[in-house]
Amino acid sequence: MAAPSTATFLSFRSRGNALPQTRPSAVRFGSRYSLVSFSGLKEVTSVNCETESSFIGKESSTALRGSFALKARKANRGSRYGLQLVASYKVAILGAAGGIGQPLALLIKMSPLVSALNLYDIANVKGVAADLSHCNTPSQVLDFTGASELGDCLKGANVVVIPAGVPRKPGMTRDDLFNINANIVMTLVEAVADNCPDAFIHIISNPVNSTVPIAAEVLKQKGVYNPKKLFGVTTLDVVRANTFVAQKKNLKLIDVDVPVIGGHAGITILPLLSKTKPTVSFTDEEVEQLTVRIQNAGTEVVEAKAGAGSATLSMAYAAARFVESSLRALDGDGDVYECSFVQSDLTNLPFFASRIKLGRNGVEALIPSDLIGLSEYEDKTLEALKPELKASIEKGIAFVQKQPVTA
Repeated sequence: MAAPSTATFLSFRSRGNALPQTRPSAVRFGSRYSLVSFSGLKEVTSVNCETESSFIGKESSTALRGSFALKARKANRGSRYGLQLVASYKVAILGAAGGIGQPLALLIKMSPLVSALNLYDIANVKGVAADLSHCNTPSQVLDFTGASELGDCLKGANVVVIPAGVPRKPGMTRDDLFNINANIVMTLVEAVADNCPDAFIHIISNPVNSTVPIAAEVLKQKGVYNPKKLFGVTTLDVVRANTFVAQKKNLKLIDVDVPVIGGHAGITILPLLSKTKPTVSFTDEEVEQLTVRIQNAGTEVVEAKAGAGSATLSMAYAAARFVESSLRALDGDGDVYECSFVQSDLTNLPFFASRIKLGRNGVEALIPSDLIGLSEYEDKTLEALKPELKASIEKGIAFVQKQPVTA
């Protein structure tokens, strides 16, 4: 039986920085449906699927309840024990020993939808896997070290997440990272093409505006490119936008949803504050201040860490949210929406970040309505970001075209 589309990371809350709860709480959908799952770190017989989950929006959660209730009713017809959650998906993290990879692996380990968690890096991954394997959640954790074991790590993967690469340091732009990270992404995506070409591919390695086009070109040269299954993870921009707006306007965080479009670097990041839900008014000064803060939030963290790292924890959190959304979509949830940098025809650019609907086959639909009725500020900012985003995309494409891809 396929795993039900339960609200994943079920015990997470968006009340400040609340820790995962270990206390089980029942869920009601008009009547009670019990299932076996993991809430926090404790196996329980009921799961909290409240709308206050920080990984899913209020509207998605409402739809999710209805979807899950229907599955539960169908399951109850044939079983006196109701619906049992079955972990069904294999996730591979490439770069799992790094600053993003380790907390990301922990968060994914907590997902009740994951049956196998494969961790790959060029070094130091064995200890990470051993540590995570002690957590009493369903997924089996395996470690893979070095190029010779990369293929085995990827075989049968449903979702591949790539946070591998060099992090930013003070004074370093995302573009400074290009030459190092471009080669890393190219090599890893070649392996994905050879071993699990049908997997959802999540690119985290910066600069995303260039590394996603690099991945696309590699997959094209390998003859396995499916634009619906290649994603640049821009979820952190949305997470930041939601957080900053909620703080600025004293709103309940779970109610806030700010779509973020464009790209994933500096001025290419455009939060559509005019599209904020719930509807809220901003002064021109607030719009500019919030936009600039969201665009420069990564630098804010780099400078605060004073050379000791970049935005690893918030990035891991955002990436885990996108992984979980992908798993829900693979599992048949019909109401999964996220922002992501994907192949797009919404503008004259070949890749563009916008809200998308996710389904079992990847990108089910782009959401063009977000780009209609923008404010004057957003219209101007959108046009201003296009040249830089275009140059970044072309730089990634040219990088692959100048180098042979192993057949």
